[in-house]
Amino acid sequence: MTLVAAAYTIALRYTRTSDKELYFSTTAVCITEVIKLLLSVGILAKETASLGRFKASLIENVLGSPKELMKLSVPSLVYAVQNNMAFLALSNLDAAVYQVTYQLKIPCTALCTVLMLNRTLSKLQWISVFMLCGGVILVQWKPAQATKVVVEQNPLLGFGAIAIAVLCSGFAGVYFEKVLKSSDTSLWVRNIQMYLSGIVVTLAGVYLSDGAEVKEKGFFYGYTYYVWFVIFLASVGGLYTSIVVKYTDNIMKGFSAAAAIVLSTIASVMLFGLQITLTFALGALLVCVSIYLYGLPRQDTTSIQQGETTSKERVGV
Repeated sequence: MTLVAAAYTIALRYTRTSDKELYFSTTAVCITEVIKLLLSVGILAKETASLGRFKASLIENVLGSPKELMKLSVPSLVYAVQNNMAFLALSNLDAAVYQVTYQLKIPCTALCTVLMLNRTLSKLQWISVFMLCGGVILVQWKPAQATKVVVEQNPLLGFGAIAIAVLCSGFAGVYFEKVLKSSDTSLWVRNIQMYLSGIVVTLAGVYLSDGAEVKEKGFFYGYTYYVWFVIFLASVGGLYTSIVVKYTDNIMKGFSAAAAIVLSTIASVMLFGLQITLTFALGALLVCVSIYLYGLPRQDTTSIQQGETTSKERVGV
């Protein structure tokens, strides 16, 4: 997954800064939702292993559950905003700077987890959260510049887009986790419900944001093999995220980020001529360390206390 995240960031950055005709990011987000829906339908069909059961599951959980579709339309809308913000951010920030700054999704997710799922964080996790924020501040203090990128960029706009994206990521991820773990409904049924809503939401986004230009130039205007590669990576990454949310803690999906940061930085230096600054290097290192500390297993103090009590009782005897 680390390789997919790094490749997605680099490929998306390339498609937004190359000298080719710029495609519509809203249509790319919409197509991603369609592909994720088709993949989820295929996996559900294989999981049910029976055409009759497959059709019954779709009728019961999709056509016969308008309330559930409305429930899943919430993360659909939020994820649509997040994905479009990623395009905007990578149009204005280098891939490595984006990758580091995007790790702000971890404290956002942590906060949403505490508020929405009533979970607690250890002292070390809270320290690592503040450490991560400090690392991002260092990276953004004097953003590293890419010498091989000739298009005009607005770093402030890029950072604003990332800020919106991480807020969306934290809320939508925890909301979807809560929906998944509150019932026994299949993960792939939930995905189908969410992606159906997502297609409607993203089509509305295409119409509202780029409707006139899409009508004039075409839905697939500016598409190249690289654009389709970005869409493929986004689809795979989206399905992987839902699996992680279902079977592990939602926050844990961010812990491969350190390796993704390193890979993105190396690729940015080679492809875009990124000039590493001291503040960027220190900030990136601080972010990587904080992610490592956050992912350390929490100590089971209950068993330790019980063990100490038992020892004292034996000594007393």
